[in-house]
Amino acid sequence: MALPQYGGVPTHVRMFGAGQSGVEPLQALALHCALAHSGAWAGFAGAWPRLTITAPDMLGHGRSGDWDGVRDFHTLATRQAMAVRAGLGVGPVHLIGHSSGATIALRMALEEIEGIASLTLIEPVLFAAARSAGGPAFAAHTDQHSAYATALGVRDFPQAAAEFQKIWGLGRPFAALPKAERAYIAARIGLIGAQQTTLADDAAGLLVYGRLEGLGVPVLLLEGAQSPAIIGAINTELARRLPQVTRAVVPGAGHMLPITHPAEVAAIVSAFIAKIGD
Repeated sequence: MALPQYGGVPTHVRMFGAGQSGVEPLQALALHCALAHSGAWAGFAGAWPRLTITAPDMLGHGRSGDWDGVRDFHTLATRQAMAVRAGLGVGPVHLIGHSSGATIALRMALEEIEGIASLTLIEPVLFAAARSAGGPAFAAHTDQHSAYATALGVRDFPQAAAEFQKIWGLGRPFAALPKAERAYIAARIGLIGAQQTTLADDAAGLLVYGRLEGLGVPVLLLEGAQSPAIIGAINTELARRLPQVTRAVVPGAGHMLPITHPAEVAAIVSAFIAKIGD
């Protein structure tokens, strides 16, 4: 059976949760990180049964269509997510994104706020925010990725994937992952570089003055206490500019906290959303 098209991308969509009996379920659209797929939200969804989650496999990931290698990846993925949101046929949804998925969620809110009740950004990798703020975080981030960049430059994709996972992975050596998972990540490692014009250079203009300052929904910025230092710098700059912002940190967690600490993340996000309704 052919997959439905969203924003021109054949898209596999996974649904989690059905709400509690007799209680109107909350609706959320959840966007996973790069190199993962929609199943990354399973633990988070299981920890919060009232939340009904629509989670697409993003462009180039899971069972969804591949990137054509030509058009701007971040723009296409944003259009895909917008189309999924438009196709839900429900009222305002709570938009949740992790890592690169968080930058897509932020871009969605900036470009088309209608239909979004709140915005949860988990470890948003908008490196340009730290860059624009000044300080040492961006330069240190670049230095930290030198081995990854070298391997990617010579098209040694397994080694590039291994170096990338040292920084942004689950805390296990790349070689210790199952063979199929290693192959999945290595085959998609090029999608990291495909997003850098937006993430590092802000080609989409997310940081243009007035855009963040004018965002009219409550925003939760969530990070792991053990995450790469640039995440804290990014969230500090976003928090400085956003008008309705809450920050939270999950102790002992790294970058992949929706997978490694799903109950803790669900508790923080549910408290944030409950406060909005008060």
